Amino acid sequence: MAVSQVNLKEALDTLKQTGVRITPQRHAILEFLINSMSHPTADDIYKALEGKFPNMSVATVYNNLRVFREVGLVKELTYGDASSRFDLITTDHYHVICEDCGKIVDFHYPGLDEVEHLASHVTGFKVSHHRMEIYGTCPNCTVKETH
Repeated sequence: MAVSQVNLKEALDTLKQTGVRITPQRHAILEFLINSMSHPTADDIYKALEGKFPNMSVATVYNNLRVFREVGLVKELTYGDASSRFDLITTDHYHVICEDCGKIVDFHYPGLDEVEHLASHVTGFKVSHHRMEIYGTCPNCTVKETH
């Protein structure tokens, strides 16, 4: 089963439909998020784009990420290291997180819907969603540990 990726056109269409003006900065931030597999921080995005947009501030990046989050394009990941990382909302996936360097990698696995159903059945809760993280040491940090 192929993993569907959000493409730039779909993301821009979502913004248009929700009445969000598409500025060159917003376009560039979205494009960076789509092409980035590293779950960047706002600072990573700012550093990558500051050459192209010398007048853009970190606050501008944060504000745009907030707008993207509000319209359902982006998820804010608040685990791993201290700074929030941002992930484009694609198909259901989980995250594997390095406890040494904080790297986050997507892990695709069939959704654990049956766990939600069981939790709801056993507790009587109306379950809205779940989140699963897997922790360990990434290959790069493992190599560093053995040297």
